[in-house]
Amino acid sequence: MNLSLKKISLMIFFLSAIYCYAQNPNQKTYCNPIDINYRYNWEQINDKISYRSGADPVIVNHKGEYFLFVTISGGYWHSKDLLHWKFIEPNKWPMEDICAPAALSVRDTLYLFQSTFQQRPIFFSTDPESGKLKFFNRWLPLLPDTIGPWDPAIFHDDETDRWFMYWGSSNVFPIYGSELDHSKQLVYTGEIKKLLYLYPEKHGWERFGPNHTSTRKPFIEGAWMTKHNKKYYLQYAAPGTEYNVYANGTYVGSNPLGPFEYAPNNPISYKPGGFMTGAGHGNTFQDNFGNYWNTGTPWIAINWNFERRIAMFPAFFDKDDLMYANTRFGDFPHYLPTAKLKNKDELFAGWMLLSYKKPATASSVQDTFKVSNVTDENPRSFWVAKSNKRGEWLMIDLKNNYDVRAVQIHFADYKSNIYDNDTSYVYTKYKFYSSLDGKIWQTIVDLSKEKQDRPNGYFELPASVKARYIKYENVYMPTPNLAVSDIRVFGNGRGSFPQTPAGLKVFRDSDERNAFITWNKVDGAVGYNVLWGIGKDKLYQTYQVWADGEAKLELRALTVGQDYYFAIESFNEVGVSKISEVLHIK
Repeated sequence: MNLSLKKISLMIFFLSAIYCYAQNPNQKTYCNPIDINYRYNWEQINDKISYRSGADPVIVNHKGEYFLFVTISGGYWHSKDLLHWKFIEPNKWPMEDICAPAALSVRDTLYLFQSTFQQRPIFFSTDPESGKLKFFNRWLPLLPDTIGPWDPAIFHDDETDRWFMYWGSSNVFPIYGSELDHSKQLVYTGEIKKLLYLYPEKHGWERFGPNHTSTRKPFIEGAWMTKHNKKYYLQYAAPGTEYNVYANGTYVGSNPLGPFEYAPNNPISYKPGGFMTGAGHGNTFQDNFGNYWNTGTPWIAINWNFERRIAMFPAFFDKDDLMYANTRFGDFPHYLPTAKLKNKDELFAGWMLLSYKKPATASSVQDTFKVSNVTDENPRSFWVAKSNKRGEWLMIDLKNNYDVRAVQIHFADYKSNIYDNDTSYVYTKYKFYSSLDGKIWQTIVDLSKEKQDRPNGYFELPASVKARYIKYENVYMPTPNLAVSDIRVFGNGRGSFPQTPAGLKVFRDSDERNAFITWNKVDGAVGYNVLWGIGKDKLYQTYQVWADGEAKLELRALTVGQDYYFAIESFNEVGVSKISEVLHIK
């Protein structure tokens, strides 16, 4: 091939790359946290603390479409596919906004209620995608003393046509429940029952603090009810939203107001390790294929302790009717289902993290906010550029040529001054490029013409791109500072899967809530997944550990008197090992 022909071929390749990779209308995967325009929170305006946040999610399947309600968002989101979410500003909305919302769909009507210690209305809509809400109940009657209803959940039993409410958010009061009278606009009827308490002296995962290390009395909150196979699963969150161990548990009963029994495999949704940690306080819903999902609230806490995001995990009921959510690789790309799922891991795309601790350079660095923070998989550390102007950039050297399948970016609201969500200026514009040599670049993501706020943008590429370098370029940022906590690159390397970790040992403490786990390191591993559960075929729990740390884990989430089974797997930039032999620990 002569030189001119080479130049023509290179130009055709370059232009086709721009055309192909600027947009991907056929995206099939998602990656936690959910990619929505997280809203700026006004709660700390008097303290001059500005940040985007989303918490306490409820996703409702209403007539085959999905509606997402989130704490203090000034509205809600609508989606037809659980991937593309459009924000809706309703015609009616509580002046103080909604905190920890309750929502459900019954027949042709969607109902919506807010957390409150005062009298508040219940809204309804038969056309929620239009934003038209009406009053169903102007004033739900007051409850005695100070019990709420805070963190409410409204439940309709389709088989009996009875209505119930569950609520509670406290480290003093329990989860309450009461039947509601629909004929009287859902007023309380009958006894208000005390249903659930925490027992951290028995249930290790209910202990407060990072990795359950605090002696402070924990919080129970975030009630939700799911009926499956004529059993009632009353779910709750503990021990506190501001920690990596925030999780969902459940009690099970044969009646909607109990009595309830503690599920032996609790917590049912738990993600203490990895990038997005915390899985508590959400809801359980079914998609259009009958698959269950459990939502939750990962923890960010850069500007404020309660700065959070939204996640969703596939959920299941096993042959023994045990409920659980699968958080294994819970912040890696997953496919959205197109049919009823047959096993718990089939949605995992198999695209591995390529960017962990890889060297990065930047156009500029402000103060001590070093550029290496963008590849450390810690959402609470971040890089800050010297300006927020167009052209500021970050570049990651992946150190090898990889098949790149997706990129994800997470911005930080460092010294932000925004308290509204005015779309005339609150939006983000940026680009991503790839390169094999750091000199010739092709555009793989282009949001320079889109006025969308994508603070946690996830972008699946239409096809794999061979690349060693990934570059981010700022086009527009509404905040005074351009701050990025992480850029995550997913795909696959060439070579072998890692070896299965050998030497797994588990020692259960004299305090049965704790276990000490060790294993032998694996050459070339990026990380390990410690798997455990209450049966050899019920390894439903995962704790992700990075391979550049110590090959050990202190697990403080066990239940007194419950036998457990443990295994481990390793992963690298190619794939995942086979799991080890399973150990039975009494």
